Amino acid sequence: MAFIRKKQQEQQLQLYSKERFSLLLLNLEEYYFEQHRANHILHKGSHHERKIRGSLKICSKSVIFEPDVISQPIIKIPLRDCITIGKHGENGANRHFTKYVIFTTAQFYFNPKSCIYLMTFFCIFRAKSGGISLIFSQVYFIKEHNVVAPYKIERGKMEYVFELDVPGKVEDVVETLLQLHRASCLDKLGDQTAMITAILQSRLARTSFDKNRFQNISERLHMECKAEMVTPLVTNPGHVCITDTNLYFQPLNGYPKPVVQITLQDVRRIYKRRHGLMPLGLEVFCTEDDLCSDIYLKFYEPQDRDDLYFYIATYLEHHVAEHTAESYMLQWQRGHLSNYQYLLHLNNLADRSCNDLSQYPVFPWIIHDYSSSELDLSNPGTFRDLSKPVGALNQERLERLLTRYQEMPEPKFMYGSHYSSPGYVLFYLVRIAPEHMLCLQNGRFDNADRMFNSIAETWKNCLDGATDFKELIPEFYGDDVSFLVNSLKLDLGKRQGGQMVDDVELPPWASSPEDFLQKSKDALESNYVSEHLHEWIDLIFGYKQKGSDAVGAHNVFHPLTYEGGVDLNSIQDPDEKVAMLTQILEFGQTPKQLFVTPHPRRITPKFKSLSQTSSYNASTADSPVSPGEESFEDLTEESKTLAWNNITKLQLHEQYKIHKEAVTGITVSRNGSSVFTTSQDSTLKMFSKESKMLQRSISFSNMALSSCLLLPGDATVISSSWDNNVYFYSIAFGRRQDTLMGHDDAVSKICWHDNRLYSASWDATVKVWSGVPAEMPGTKRHHFDLLAELEHDVSVDTISLNAASTLLVSGTKEGTVNIWDLTTATLMHQIPCHSGIVCDTAFSPDSRHVLSTGADGCLNVIDVQTGMLISSMTSDEPQRCFVWDGNSVLSGSQSGELLIWDLLGAKISERIQGHTGAVTCIWMNEQCSSIITGGEDRQIIFWKLQY
Repeated sequence: MAFIRKKQQEQQLQLYSKERFSLLLLNLEEYYFEQHRANHILHKGSHHERKIRGSLKICSKSVIFEPDVISQPIIKIPLRDCITIGKHGENGANRHFTKYVIFTTAQFYFNPKSCIYLMTFFCIFRAKSGGISLIFSQVYFIKEHNVVAPYKIERGKMEYVFELDVPGKVEDVVETLLQLHRASCLDKLGDQTAMITAILQSRLARTSFDKNRFQNISERLHMECKAEMVTPLVTNPGHVCITDTNLYFQPLNGYPKPVVQITLQDVRRIYKRRHGLMPLGLEVFCTEDDLCSDIYLKFYEPQDRDDLYFYIATYLEHHVAEHTAESYMLQWQRGHLSNYQYLLHLNNLADRSCNDLSQYPVFPWIIHDYSSSELDLSNPGTFRDLSKPVGALNQERLERLLTRYQEMPEPKFMYGSHYSSPGYVLFYLVRIAPEHMLCLQNGRFDNADRMFNSIAETWKNCLDGATDFKELIPEFYGDDVSFLVNSLKLDLGKRQGGQMVDDVELPPWASSPEDFLQKSKDALESNYVSEHLHEWIDLIFGYKQKGSDAVGAHNVFHPLTYEGGVDLNSIQDPDEKVAMLTQILEFGQTPKQLFVTPHPRRITPKFKSLSQTSSYNASTADSPVSPGEESFEDLTEESKTLAWNNITKLQLHEQYKIHKEAVTGITVSRNGSSVFTTSQDSTLKMFSKESKMLQRSISFSNMALSSCLLLPGDATVISSSWDNNVYFYSIAFGRRQDTLMGHDDAVSKICWHDNRLYSASWDATVKVWSGVPAEMPGTKRHHFDLLAELEHDVSVDTISLNAASTLLVSGTKEGTVNIWDLTTATLMHQIPCHSGIVCDTAFSPDSRHVLSTGADGCLNVIDVQTGMLISSMTSDEPQRCFVWDGNSVLSGSQSGELLIWDLLGAKISERIQGHTGAVTCIWMNEQCSSIITGGEDRQIIFWKLQY
């Protein structure tokens, strides 16, 4: 998973550079400033004097010496523990050595021939004696023989001397150390932080990005600013530079390499991040579906972050489509994203990053059974209740917590710890990231009995523990078993029973770490989880995260964990501000809220469609169809899928101008031979596809006709009119056979199903009628019974039925989409979707979603179950009409183009020129193989699909 991959990259880099030093050797919130080649002088001035070659690192709170020989430990001296810092030989130290230098100088001074030798000798001698003396009370020894282990500490007054290769640097280094020492010894933590920050900013101000590091001399600089590169637990200051082709970061200290470079053409995603609850972070990804970013930057000014984001985002607009939580939701609902992939994307959008352990990606406990010898994924009892937070899974513990909650003064919270924090993340990852744990815990591992020893024990503690409510991390559903195995042979301590902490103990149903991860992944993608995962999303990322819904769900954490819970800028006391930030970072943070209404559940497909290319497991289908047993419906479904897969290959076949005004409706006989169209020229026309000739032209009134449809049996055509009527025309007898005068204003759209007529009107109603038109012209007019009247606030411009005719969607002139339950004639949802008229609406084939287009150029996808707007895409002109299969959309635009939209990819796949005026209506047959469009140019166009 992400953290493991990041850690492996770091290890490879260290192996390449042969360095043992890491920023993790620093304290939290400490900076590494500079390094110098030097010798550590042991037993200075004695017969046993010995030199250890290495690098001296100057950091904001410590001095670190890394010997070249790996058998020697890395030395870390905290500046706060230093008693004296100075040049070696000052304050009377090593006096006989100093006299020798004076004597030698005097002896050679009077010999003119030797004068040059005098000077040369003197300089060489001073070079060898350029030393820094540190007298201190405590020192840490780290990674002796390159073994990662708890730091060894030696206490007591002692002196170390470091001899720099460049003696002229000694005074500068001593001056820097004295300055940092003064900062470390300040009583107040806030004052320490302020002084170190001032020193850092001074250093950054004196330097700038080295333009010689540009990849190409023709690159044009766009902006440069100060920033820090963020990795887990550490930040590294430097300079950010962006050109027309590359993004650069140059560390102030040149570590781990002189410059980090990212080609803008490779960038796929960028996210603004909150870092320490401040809007200062920016994360850049060069991959589509990975949680491991290429660089995470923290800026000192929000404006710098925003400017850089805008520049990259503008560049990306021409290369990559931006995905929202809603667009990912649509992909997940329709099975194009696995549960695992969807959770990764939600974590990313909610500010969770593998570079920030206080906001590490959070995943749910899925399995409840860690004791059985076999894991039964068909048994609901195997799974954890995803509708409850971890703290509410044990009713007895919950009651105790609720009692405390009721007695607590404001602000109240139910849980004293969080479900995700740096300590919890490293609890799981200590075997792969031991140096991170040592960094977090001041050079120590946790108590052996509190380590991540057993899956079952950890789950039991999460259920029963008084303060343990943690969830899981992505690694539990990945492919890398490193975090479960002590492959580094770390000495993690001995438990009370005498057992050494080694590999993680697995449940009985897992034969190996690989088997455990595979079964965990199977559980995550199982039917049960697919049907209930939206409940957990509501808790972590959704509407049950905050407010009264969170209280009702027993999902209330400490106020400091929520976005907006505290305004750090309003805190004047530096100590209080630093303490507050430290608490926030170490305690854990709740993800950014992504949804404010209930999250829709997943659609479990009956079979895997031909277009499905995700990693979603087909075995999760409700009723998979065996090969060779396809039903007629399945074959029809496959033909539809094949057609939509080739929809971008649509080609204009034939076109005919048959009307005097814009075409408003198209319907076709079942055998495809006769095409019926209505127009604003008030005529209904019948066109023969075989003879390519106009066969009939009928006028019912002098007002425009708005739509038409063909009744089952192909005997009657119905037309709606702006004269408030609906007309029934007999094809066999060639005349009007019935008229329904049912509205007080223009009828805008009609639908028919199972002997029921649905009519929408500008009189702000949709009416449902029951009845069959007269069998023969001239017979008694049939009486239509009004079954229901669906009232709206404004005129209704379009309606559509779902496949079963149990639901109806209407669109109004003010941009509202309404979803109605026809079984009860009640309004389910009223969604303000568009800023102008709703041009067209339609249900997806599975009735789970509604798509609407409007005069504002938007395509909006609405979840029928919740009424949530889950996806929105925009074009630069109105889309007047469309057909869709739930994933792709073929729309007709104001300019006459046909646009093909990939809703799951959130992009326009193809533009096809067709009409010379707006496309006003589209007809597609049941198999999706035949397409006809009508337009304001008075033409109908027949289109061919190329396979």
